[in-house]
Amino acid sequence: MSESQVTFLTQDAYDRLAAELEELSVNGRNEIAKRIEAAREEGDLKENGGYHAAKEEQGKIEARIVQLTNLLRSATVGEAPESHGVVEPGTVITATIAGDESVFLIGNREIAAGTDLPVYSEQSPLGLAIMGLKVGDKTEYTAPNGRQIAVEVTKVDTYAGR
Repeated sequence: MSESQVTFLTQDAYDRLAAELEELSVNGRNEIAKRIEAAREEGDLKENGGYHAAKEEQGKIEARIVQLTNLLRSATVGEAPESHGVVEPGTVITATIAGDESVFLIGNREIAAGTDLPVYSEQSPLGLAIMGLKVGDKTEYTAPNGRQIAVEVTKVDTYAGR
């Protein structure tokens, strides 16, 4: 997925991610710096498990900061689109996929964080196949394993959040 792609986020998701970014940028970085410094003071860095664990954690924090910064920079913030029976980012889809009924959100996984609702990116094979389809439309998509999978959109709802 391209980093320059615009992503739809609800205001709640945007606020939650902005708070996480602030927390990681300030407290997360300060805390990990203290842990690295304390581990350095223990001596020999080659065999210092605490130092290496802290450096690995620092890498994860920095990667999440970059991810959040890019996501928030490119986000379009607003209410979930009102469903008009057309698959679009931010809608909850009920579809028959390979004979089984599935309910999922189309969009960024951060929108539905904290819920059990599965999320498919609009850039995923399934997302690309069904974007713009209407209730009753059928299509197929190629799964990553090369299989052709039949899909029928049976319902499109407005995402109501948590």
